[in-house]
Amino acid sequence: MEEKQYAKAHKLQLNNRRTGTISGVTDVISFDIAEILLETEQGMLTIKGADLHVNRLTLEKGEVDIEGRIDSLAYSEVTDFHKAGASLLSRLFK
Repeated sequence: MEEKQYAKAHKLQLNNRRTGTISGVTDVISFDIAEILLETEQGMLTIKGADLHVNRLTLEKGEVDIEGRIDSLAYSEVTDFHKAGASLLSRLFK
């Protein structure tokens, strides 16, 4: 399996499944009390749980603080959500 080289750092710190700090965030795609979807330097990050809240969001620094009951964290390889969505729309309207 080939390891991808990433230009910028990404760090995730989770405390007792209740609070977390994430760096290397390039965009917040969506969030509600059950799911947070972040675009990070290392791919898309989906956080699922209950009573989830984004406490601090600093996109200039690429940092997000979250709290709530965190049940799962999952990464996907889509590295640029907006470009992927645009190409899908382009294909639909051709």
